[in-house]
Formats: sequence, structure tokens, C-alpha cells
Amino acid sequence: MADRAASRVGRGLAALVRWGVAGLACAVLSACTLSALDSAPSHPSEPWTPSGDATAAGASPPEAPEAAAQGPSAPSAQAAPVRDFAVPPDPAVATLKPAPAIARDRAYGLPELIDLAQTQNPQTRVAWQQARQAALATGMIEATFLPYISANVIGGYQKISQPLPVSVGSVNQLSTSIDGISPQIALQWLVFDFGERNALAVAARHNADAANVLFNGLHQKIIFDVTRTYFLYGAARSRVGLAEQNLANSRKIEDAADARMQKGLGTTVEVAQARQQVAQARFGLVQAQGGERDAYQALLGALGVSPMTELKVKVANGRRLPESVGAPTEKMISAALTQRPDVLAAFSALKATQSGITAAEAAFMPKVFLGAVAATGNTSLSATGLPTIGQQSSASGVMVGATMPLFDGGLRAAQLKNAESLAAATEATYEKAKDAAAREIVVSANTLRSALASYRAATALADAAALTYDAALDAYRTGVGTITVATAADSGLLTARQAQADAHAASLVAAANLAFVLGAMTSREAPSALMAR
Repeated sequence: MADRAASRVGRGLAALVRWGVAGLACAVLSACTLSALDSAPSHPSEPWTPSGDATAAGASPPEAPEAAAQGPSAPSAQAAPVRDFAVPPDPAVATLKPAPAIARDRAYGLPELIDLAQTQNPQTRVAWQQARQAALATGMIEATFLPYISANVIGGYQKISQPLPVSVGSVNQLSTSIDGISPQIALQWLVFDFGERNALAVAARHNADAANVLFNGLHQKIIFDVTRTYFLYGAARSRVGLAEQNLANSRKIEDAADARMQKGLGTTVEVAQARQQVAQARFGLVQAQGGERDAYQALLGALGVSPMTELKVKVANGRRLPESVGAPTEKMISAALTQRPDVLAAFSALKATQSGITAAEAAFMPKVFLGAVAATGNTSLSATGLPTIGQQSSASGVMVGATMPLFDGGLRAAQLKNAESLAAATEATYEKAKDAAAREIVVSANTLRSALASYRAATALADAAALTYDAALDAYRTGVGTITVATAADSGLLTARQAQADAHAASLVAAANLAFVLGAMTSREAPSALMAR
């Protein structure tokens, strides 16, 4: 009895030691988990520094050798620590997107630039992958209509040892071991679910339709963005040309002032005014050239190519503009809504959410399933001192059943309410998209009419300003006019011609925008066809 009690006490102590070791291991692992906080910033006001960095956050930089050689300096006020929030550089992200193959001796017009954007802009690849993902989601849901067949292998080994009440010779315990392996083929098939999977498949198809429509819509937007930035770049180049012409006109006034000065008819004030006008014109030219470079980068951004790309752009200035455009009719707006990608995508999203309501309602109904299994087994049993016994067996079976949840804590009811709420919100979004599209069409048409009126007014102003400049310059040369009038006419001519160029570009952009909101900016030829009307 004493031996048995001592044995029990020993086993208890051994179990206690094992539990203690396990608890200590858990505590160590928890401490390791919390130590991960050391890799985060230490304080909201302190910079983050990567682990292993020699300079810790808030630490003072090492003293420069020159300062150390000079010895201690006079005492000064305590300076606040310098917080450097720079991040360590990573050479892996230093590679820029390579520039596309550009023919250096070729001038690219608008259709060629649109082609370049549709092949190079990364937004097209993103939208393409999103459309593919939506299509794959449809296929994954349709796969649930088919049975699921799996191959399984189950193997195991078990050994049991227990002491014998009475020793048999040198054997004082009995050991029994069993091992086996069972390959199986199982089939699971949801046969009937009252239309839940079909509703989910319909919703997935509507989402795929929306993704496809948005893919085409993105290409329409890229066409419009390239067209808009192309026209704005042309306007910027026109401003450079006008600035150069203004500089030449200012130099004519300067030459006239110098000639009058040499003849003793002018004054130093007139010469100074003329030179000031030349300097002002030169300053305007520099600003116009800077605007041209900015417009060029905006065009490259619309193309989606590297900012280091160098290409020649063939700007088609002097496009004829229509005299006027009519107000959009209800028929025109209705026709535009039928082909607007954003409206069509919102409509597909609405139908998808309505199918989601059907799927949520079907979750309240029972489900009928079919199961089947075919298995074989190979087991062996061995005991101490006995021959090993092997056995092979096989089994197969088919099962048909139905399941219906009786209580889920209101989960399905909440899911149905959520589906209905989502459908209502999507319907409101769809109505908002239609209203916004109609408003965009009306506003775009009004903008185009205003731009055309501005261009006609600016053209008349530019013609009048040109006559005024020529007359003022001739009058000053012949001594019947003043340099003040001549320089004022020069400045007025520049202002009028810039206004004319800006109004012309604004009319082109407004016409392109109207075509875009009408859903007509669909190909590389659309801008050219629009301008040819």
C-alpha cells in the first residue's frame, strides 16, 4: 500500500511539473508577443526608427570632429532635441516606369495619343483585372451547383501499455498496438436550396456586368482626359507664341523710342518706358513657357506614361468652332442615360442587390443535400507475445438529408434587413446617378454655349486691339502719339489675343466634355468627329 501511495504522489508531482513548464512556456510566448511593440513608434511625437538603427529616436547626433577639436564652448541655452522623421530609403522602389517606345521623328496627333494612353495607362490594367475578378466570382458561385468530391486518407497508430496484476515470467505489463490506413472518396452535393444559389449567381452576373461597363467607361474617361489635356497643351503653346509676338511688338516700340531719341525728338523717360515694356514682355514669355511645360506634364499624366517621356505633339490649332449649339432636349438626355457607363453600372448594382434580397429570403427555407462515401481500410493489431492480426475491409454508402435551422438568434432576419437596406441605398444611388448625369449634360451644354460666345467676343476684341496697336505704333513713330498709348495698346493686344486663345481652347474642352457626358467619347476617332461637326 505504501508503494502504491508513493507511486501516486510521484505521478502527481510529475504532472504538476509538466503543468508548470507549460505555464512558463505560455508566459514566455506572451512576453515575446508583447515585445513586438518595440518595432512601433515609442511615442506620438517621436519618429519611428527601424530596428538596429544606430541613431535612436530623439538621440543626439554624434559630435563632429571639428567641434570636438575646438574644445568646450561657452554655455548656451538647452536646445530642443531634433526629431528627424525621415524614413530609410529602399532601393527596390527607386526604379521608374520605363518610357514607352516613342518615335523621335514623329509628331503625335490626338488619335495617336489616345492609342498610346489606352495601351500604357495603368488604370486600364486595374479595371481589366477588376472585370476579370468579377467574372471569376460568377464562375465560383456557379460551381456551387455541382457536387463536391474529395479524396481523403485517414491513418493512425495507437499503443496502450498497462501493468499486469500478476507478473508472467519476466513480463509485468501488457502492450497493445493498433495501426491502420483508410483511403476514402466522399461526395457532397447540395441538391435543392429554394433558389438561394441561383439568386447569388444572378447577383454575381449583375456585378460582372457592372465591372465590364465600368471598364469601357474608364476607357471613355481616358479618351476625354487625353483630349482635354491635349487641347489645354495646345492653348499653352499658343500662349507661348503670343508671348513671343508680344515681345517682338514691344521691341518695335523700343526701336521707335530709340530712333526718336537719336533724332532729338524723344526723351529718356520714353526709352525707359519702352525698355520696361520689353522686360515685361520677356517676363510674360518666361511664364508662358513654364505654363507650357506644366501642360505637357499634365498631358503625360493623362497618357499614363513616365514624366521623363519625350515626344513631339502635333497641335491642331485653328480648329473651326460651330456658331452655336442648341439646348439639350429631354430625348437627348434620355438617349444619353441609356449609354452612360456610370448609370448602367449603378443599374446593374441595383439589380444585384435585389437578387441579394432573394438569396436572404431563401436562407429561411430548408436545404436538401446528398452525401456518398466509398472507403477501404487496412488495420493490424499486435499484443505482447501474440501474433499480429491484419484485417482489410471496405464500405460504401449514400445518404439523403434535409436541414433547416430553427433558431439562429435573429441572424437570418438581420441579414434580410441588411439586404433590403442595401437594395434601398443602391436604388437611391441609382436615382442620384441619373439626376447627376442629366444635370451634367445640361451644365455642359450651357458651358459650351458660354465658351462659344466668349470666343466670338474675344475674337472681335482681338481684331480691334490689333488695329489699335498698329495705329498707336504708327502715331508714335510719326510723333503724333505718345509712348504711353503705344505700350497700353501693346498690352491690350496681348490680353485680347490670350483671351481669344483661351476661349478657343475652352470651347474645344467644353465640346469634348459634352460628348463625354453624353456617352459619345467612345473611340480615338470621337474627338476628331466631334470637331468636324
